[in-house]
Amino acid sequence: MHGSALVVGVSGIVGNNLARHLLGQGWEVAGLARRPPADIDGLRPVAADLLDPAGLRAALDGARPSHVFLTTWMRQPTEAENIRVNAAMVRNLLDALRPAGTVRHVALVTGLKHYLGPFEAYGKGRLPATPFREEQPRLDVENFYYAQEDAVFAAAARDGFGWSVHRPHTIIGYALGNAMNMGVTLAAYATVCRETGRPFLFPGSAAQWNGLTDMTDARLLARHLEWAATTPAARDLAFNVVNGDVFRWSWMWGRIAGWFGLAPAAYPGEPTPLERQLADAGPVWADLAARHGLAEPDLGRLASAWHTDADLGRPIEVVTDMGRSRKLGFLDYQPTDEAFFDLFARLRQARIIPGR
Repeated sequence: MHGSALVVGVSGIVGNNLARHLLGQGWEVAGLARRPPADIDGLRPVAADLLDPAGLRAALDGARPSHVFLTTWMRQPTEAENIRVNAAMVRNLLDALRPAGTVRHVALVTGLKHYLGPFEAYGKGRLPATPFREEQPRLDVENFYYAQEDAVFAAAARDGFGWSVHRPHTIIGYALGNAMNMGVTLAAYATVCRETGRPFLFPGSAAQWNGLTDMTDARLLARHLEWAATTPAARDLAFNVVNGDVFRWSWMWGRIAGWFGLAPAAYPGEPTPLERQLADAGPVWADLAARHGLAEPDLGRLASAWHTDADLGRPIEVVTDMGRSRKLGFLDYQPTDEAFFDLFARLRQARIIPGR
């Protein structure tokens, strides 16, 4: 018997893929966002602002979800503001749902900044050994992921529901206008390189080029979220969630280049950030979009160069242990190069990037 799901952040890369997965599995699904998407068949849209408690209560009046999936956050200029705003969003939501008394499980999606630290201190100072394991203690720094967790834990203790925390690595998946979307960003970058003849340069650090890493397909994450929310043994646990393979960017860069018909440039020995490489590419993209009839002429709405630069510029090797999930029976596997290729094909089909 499937439950009634509320996907919070349904317009984002995680929420969009999760809503589609749950609907395909027979769940009733409501999707909350300030502007819920209109292209997900069967989704009940809930338009609300998580920072407006009164409006949120009104929008959720009559909602009786059994399972809540928190897949959203709002980027702020400082970590102190990230903590204040993002913890308030979680508290406001769970307070608004409390009167109905129907929530049995809350799943919170955070990420590897749990281990790496927030953007302000990203990959700096003393870091825990890799692979990252769920039992490692929190870093001794302010981190909005910890504040989000604590808000869920407090509400769970108060209201008696179970919880799970999900920590993906960089996510590959379909969503547009998203703040953290490496796959779409790299597709746009490769398209610009092919159009202009610029070299397809890996933008990140030597540590990322040469070291091992892993990633998370949004479709696998969706299955993991459903599994943890419906598996009694997974109740009240935090999980890392990655595809299950490891790779070096020195290999993956050639795979991505090949899909776009490009030759990968030799690594220059130091980072060449995409924010700098794409700074003048807006007019190139607008012209390309006009000639090919693309759906989005604004490169700034598609690409999140700042986030891709942060991930690929890390000075350390980052790999993730999934032993906790494996021991409890979640055995899904997704080759990461094929996750990229699936996304690129979908972007082409949706006329986000041009055909060959």
